[in-house]
Amino acid sequence: MRKVAILGATGSIGKSTVDLIERNRERFEVTAVTAATKVEALADVVRRTGARLAVVTDESRYTDLAELLVGTDCRAAAGDGALIEAAVGDADLVIAAIVGCAGLRPVMAAVETGKIVALANKEALVTAGELMTNAATASGATLLPVDSEHNAIFQCLAGANRQEVSRIILTASGGPFRTASPEFIASATPAQAVAHPNWSMGAKISIDSATLMNKGLELIEAHYLFGLPSKRIDVLVHPQSVIHSLVEFVDGSMLAQLGSPDMRIPIAFALAWPERITTPAERLDLATVARLDFEEPDTSRFPALRLAREALEAGSGVPVVLNAANEIAVAAFLDGRAAFPEIVRLVEEALADAKFDAPRSIGDVLEIDRVTRERTRAMLKASCS
Repeated sequence: MRKVAILGATGSIGKSTVDLIERNRERFEVTAVTAATKVEALADVVRRTGARLAVVTDESRYTDLAELLVGTDCRAAAGDGALIEAAVGDADLVIAAIVGCAGLRPVMAAVETGKIVALANKEALVTAGELMTNAATASGATLLPVDSEHNAIFQCLAGANRQEVSRIILTASGGPFRTASPEFIASATPAQAVAHPNWSMGAKISIDSATLMNKGLELIEAHYLFGLPSKRIDVLVHPQSVIHSLVEFVDGSMLAQLGSPDMRIPIAFALAWPERITTPAERLDLATVARLDFEEPDTSRFPALRLAREALEAGSGVPVVLNAANEIAVAAFLDGRAAFPEIVRLVEEALADAKFDAPRSIGDVLEIDRVTRERTRAMLKASCS
């Protein structure tokens, strides 16, 4: 039986993880679950999984959580220290699904403890990729990708000699504006931007998909996960979202991982790795799909992908700036304080102003993140005045 801690148990990845664990109770024991503020949902997860530790990051919600857990065998805790406790406890596998840089310290703590860490938050490797991978090498930790694209590459590489890999190809759906005109994109509303054609995701990642920033962040992740330079990582738009990514080998062979667009497939692979478990995901019927289309991404209409590649190649603290500025810009768009094209404009302006040394600790990453957020808010305020 594998012991599992779920960091971010009330988000979409956390909910899917809980669903899979409930379907395979004989294989998994949940040791700890965490949430930022949603104590009612967290208490429900405790009752469904039998978790022994429940952590709410917002310390003002501790009393509420403790009261909700009366009558269970689960201990309530709160704050950043408790979050790290959940990450470094007796779990064999840590599902890292906390959104944003709030997950950096507990994820690093789990990596330094030598655990199997299933990465479902992009920020860990986008902002601290070198730190995380070096720590994993030192501790013997295993980093498993949960993102469908990186998980697909991981599966395609099973048993392969990495020196035989020519390149990897991340597929992108193209988002809701794949065929939209520049004029339509310029006036896009948040409701239009979050209406992803294939995947059911949270608002922030849906907006990132609409700008193609999501694919840019995945490009940076892929660099650190698979140790390939930018020039050997390509992006291909594939609107059906059936092929989740591909690997090309030096002999010209290509391997692809296919499946329905259900996040429970990559989550299940990470949960049971190196084995597999059944999932309720809809089975892929290729005869019904009938065709698979591919096209090059249009970086003139979607320049975020270009900015992300430039940030990766620049290195140092630049990817941290990219991520932080994007989060502020996306939040402004969702709140109606910025137009859709302003997202990329703000990110590009923040990158032009970026002058940071390479972070040498998670503290350095968080400081670059903090400064960038302040600068981006100031730029946003100036553009609105």
